[in-house]
Amino acid sequence: MASEAVTPRADRRLRRARQATLLSLATGVWASVLLPAVGLTRDPDAGRVALGAVGILAFAATQTAVLYAAVTPWLAQRWRRRAQLGLAVVAALTVPLVAPVAAGLWPTWAWIGASLVGMAPLLVRLPAALAVTAATLLVSAGVAGWTGGAVWRYLAVTGGIGVAVAAVNWFQVWFWDLLVEARQGQAAQARLAAAEERLRFARDVHDVLGHSLTVIALKAELAARLAPVDPERAGREATEVQRLAASALTEVRETVHGYRAIDLGDQLAAVAEVLRSCGVRCTVGTPPADLPQPTAAELAAVLREAGTNVLRHSRADWCRIRIDRNETVARMTVINDGADDRGPDQHSHGLRGLADRLAAAGGELRVRRENAVFTLEATVPVAS
Repeated sequence: MASEAVTPRADRRLRRARQATLLSLATGVWASVLLPAVGLTRDPDAGRVALGAVGILAFAATQTAVLYAAVTPWLAQRWRRRAQLGLAVVAALTVPLVAPVAAGLWPTWAWIGASLVGMAPLLVRLPAALAVTAATLLVSAGVAGWTGGAVWRYLAVTGGIGVAVAAVNWFQVWFWDLLVEARQGQAAQARLAAAEERLRFARDVHDVLGHSLTVIALKAELAARLAPVDPERAGREATEVQRLAASALTEVRETVHGYRAIDLGDQLAAVAEVLRSCGVRCTVGTPPADLPQPTAAELAAVLREAGTNVLRHSRADWCRIRIDRNETVARMTVINDGADDRGPDQHSHGLRGLADRLAAAGGELRVRRENAVFTLEATVPVAS
């Protein structure tokens, strides 16, 4: 059966489809009750009629329970098993209760057998359903021999009618399962979209805060070291820390509210200023003026990560940043000296995350280190 994790009670259209499926299946159930009941009208023995009526009604009740479970995905598995076990027990009891009714006049039990064959595809897989069908046909033939009925007639009703009922029941439940699975797919797609949005937001916050907090920490450390020997410069550094903290807070607020538009020129100027204030000679090329916002946003993320790496993982004296563009691709190259074996390299966590981000956007990140010179090159498709 279809997914049991789906709870379509809150879905109006799915709930209506389930009700229609239940109504259709119930119609078939009660039709299968009416046909064996014909035998009750043809038997003159009141005792056999009473026992037969009990057997037919009990069979109809357990059959209804099994059909209900088949189109109720949220029903606990133990209740499904109990309904199926109840049907099996009652079906066995119908042989002594229903088979003697109208013996030789009407194939009363054969209609019960047809219902069992019709139910088999809803309860078990195809190989087991075939086994159930074969066993039911054998019982039907045995009942015919016991009650003096025509074996061919019993087999025709149990087999022929049973297979037709099975086809109808299977199609209805298959169609219901298809609807449930479609709803599952829609729900999974919505969850995936939400997860991707959370990941994007977390990545943006990391990009903004990671760079800003690294610079703030370095500036604060510098101010602490300068305080005993150069109070005036220490004060300027402390003022710069305050400015950087306020700028980081503003960027985070803009990120949270989704209002942040990337000005790549401002980002380049800010990173260059931070590097220079930390003693790194920084050369920055003028970025292309016509970069689309999505492309600029990806390059800005590369720039922040590259600037953070220069400060955190090297003792750089110089750094060069260049952005080029052709018709389809924008390329950012960041080169600095002072790199050592401590990183960053292609195994850096920050670079791995950046590579994943660029790959998702159709871009690529490449890094290499030659002696003490580290080169980071990122390519991003130019969004139209």
